[in-house]
Amino acid sequence: MAWIERHWERVTPVSAALYPLSLLFGLVVLARRGAYRSGVLRAARLSAPVIVVGNITVGGAGKTPLVAWVAGFLRQHGFTPGIVSRGYGGTRAEPQRVVPDSDAHACGDEPVLLARRCACEVWTGADRAAAVRALLAAHPACNVVVSDDGLQHYALARNTELCVVDAVRGLGNGWLLPAGPLREPASRLDACDAVVLNDEGAQAAPGLPESAPGGVPRFAMRLEGDEFRNLLNPEHSARVGHFRGKRVHAVAGIGHPQRFFRHLHALGLDFTAHAFPDHHRYTSSELAFSGADAVVMTEKDAVKCMRFNAETHWMLAVDAVPDPRLGDLILRKLEARP
Repeated sequence: MAWIERHWERVTPVSAALYPLSLLFGLVVLARRGAYRSGVLRAARLSAPVIVVGNITVGGAGKTPLVAWVAGFLRQHGFTPGIVSRGYGGTRAEPQRVVPDSDAHACGDEPVLLARRCACEVWTGADRAAAVRALLAAHPACNVVVSDDGLQHYALARNTELCVVDAVRGLGNGWLLPAGPLREPASRLDACDAVVLNDEGAQAAPGLPESAPGGVPRFAMRLEGDEFRNLLNPEHSARVGHFRGKRVHAVAGIGHPQRFFRHLHALGLDFTAHAFPDHHRYTSSELAFSGADAVVMTEKDAVKCMRFNAETHWMLAVDAVPDPRLGDLILRKLEARP
C-alpha cells in the first residue's frame, strides 16, 4: 500500500492538511461535469449503446472482472459486444486493436487480459470515443460497447453506468483527491444506474451513503477462482493441494493486492506475499525468489511476465459472479434505448 493510501482510510493530520487541495479539485470536477451536462462541452454519442463499468475511487475495485462478465453475459443473450479501454500503463495513445498476444507494455495489461478472456473485439485509446469509432468501423457487427473504466470520461456518451465499489475499503474517508481516494463526490453514485459491491452479500461499505428507498439499486458481486495455470505450460493446471509443503511466493501488482492475498488465504495456500504498484512492469529478477518452489500471481500480472515465463510461475484467474439481477437491469436498459 502506498503511504498516502493509509491516510485515505480515515481522517489523519496528513489528509486534513491536504483537504484545501481537495476543495480545489472538487471545483474542477464539478465545473467539468457541469460543462458536459449543460452542452458547453459535447459528448460523442455513437451508433452503438455504451455500457461504462467504472468507479469513483482510486485503485482497484474489481472493474475488469466485471467487464469480462458483462461481455460474456451480452454474448449469451445474442449481442455482439466490443470492449474499449484507456489502456492505462500502455505507451500508445492512438486507437489500436488488442489481441491475446499483444504487448502489454504497449497496450496496457488490462486490455490484453480482456482480449485473452473475452471472445470479442478489444480496442484501446486515450480518446475513448475515437477508440469506439475505430472499433465500430472495423467491426460493424458490434452492437454494444463495454467501456473498461471511463466513468469520468464524459467525452464519451453512455447509456448505462455501473459503478464498482470495493465493499471492504469502501469510499475511505469520503474526501476527494488528494486528501481522500475519491475521483468524484459520493453523490455521483446517485447518477449511476447501479452500484456493484465487490464482496459477497454486501449491501454497505465504509463511507458509502445508505441507499435511499427507490434509489440507485445495489448488487453484490464476488470473485471466484481456485484453479492455477502454469505460465510456461498453460495446459498444466493445479489446485491448491499441489502447492502444499512447498515454498510459495505470491506477487500482485494490482490496485488492491491484499484482495488477492486474502483470496489465496481463503483457498488454504501458505505463501510469502509481495505487493507491487498497480500496473507494475516486472523484471525477471523481481520474480527470482531464492529457494522458491512456486511463484503465483494474478492473471493481470501474468500478461506482463510472458517474456520470462518459468516452470515455477503460476497464475490464478478469477471470475466475477454478480447478483443475477444485474443482468436483468442491463437488458432492460438496452431494451429501453430508443
